[in-house]
Amino acid sequence: MKVLAAMSGGVDSAVAAARAVDAGHEVVGVHLALSRNAGTLRTGSRGCCTIEDSMDAQRVSALLGIKYFVWDFSERFKMEVVDDFINEYEAGRTPNPCMRCNERIKFAALLEKALALGFDAVCTGHYATLKTDEDNNLELHRSPATAKDQSYVLGVLTTEQLKHVLFPIGAESDKADIRKEAAERGLAVASKPDSYDICFIPDGDTQGWLGEKLQEQPGEIVDRNGHVLSTHDGTHNYTVGQRKGLAIERPAKDGKPRYVLEIRPKTKTVVVGPQEALAIKELGGQKFTWCGEAPKNPEIPFEAEVQVRAHAEPVKCIAQLDNNELKVITVDPILGVAPGQTAVIYLGTRVLGQFTIDRTVSALAPTEDE
Repeated sequence: MKVLAAMSGGVDSAVAAARAVDAGHEVVGVHLALSRNAGTLRTGSRGCCTIEDSMDAQRVSALLGIKYFVWDFSERFKMEVVDDFINEYEAGRTPNPCMRCNERIKFAALLEKALALGFDAVCTGHYATLKTDEDNNLELHRSPATAKDQSYVLGVLTTEQLKHVLFPIGAESDKADIRKEAAERGLAVASKPDSYDICFIPDGDTQGWLGEKLQEQPGEIVDRNGHVLSTHDGTHNYTVGQRKGLAIERPAKDGKPRYVLEIRPKTKTVVVGPQEALAIKELGGQKFTWCGEAPKNPEIPFEAEVQVRAHAEPVKCIAQLDNNELKVITVDPILGVAPGQTAVIYLGTRVLGQFTIDRTVSALAPTEDE
């Protein structure tokens, strides 16, 4: 099989490519250049897809004896991920750029180009597994490595995309095993630290970065009853669940701290209230996809689990497709869920589908004590 190995420059993708070679596939390595800033360099664990990463991927490819290319996806990345991130925050939502990157770059643009060039599949270093059901339909499942499981960020994969992806290290139970294998293979990236945070904001100052892009857009901070408590310089400075930095002089009647509950971009209003109001009992979204075969009758409520962050605990729920909206009602409330986040639905270890959250319903009604 002709396989395109997506090589980030990290240890996981390096070992995945090596295993694809061992499996007898015709492997070609590719690194995605997602920024045209030639001076972009990794700082410890911060940042990814940098010059340093590209060079690391090239060295691994040379050691494996495979062809290696760098593909410039910077323009599409800016449009599909960076601009989307800015627009979502301006709209009062909390986006997940890694999810968008997987959806629109790594498993859309990359796979599309790979298939057009005659490749059979794209291979990555993600921790997730592919299985087939009794009818030989492909399914995406969690990795046994629960601490490293990345099935959540792969929840955007469609049925057709599952047919053309490989996860050679997906069944691993320990990241240490991957590093040990890399060292035994003589791969210099064996001890390279994992990247974290948003790759295009390597210093981690999301609010500062957004402030430069969106400038000041003053508005009011209100409680759930509409009482004005303070003012702000821009809704992009706030996220649902935030407690610090609210600068509210008038305390709540019960003396408890307030948290950001909602952001209303049209009126530039930030709504705050008690922590208990962050408990969400219902989520819904119209932008959804099924990962593998869809349920036969999704309009009939069914038991499942929902996860709203990459490393959050899944929560039992009842899911249903209702008037073209995929919605879930949780058995136990989930704290601090915001529109713009991604909800991934699981059946056991299987990823069933995902949706971008458009609306949330709090388990706590407003009171005068706020």
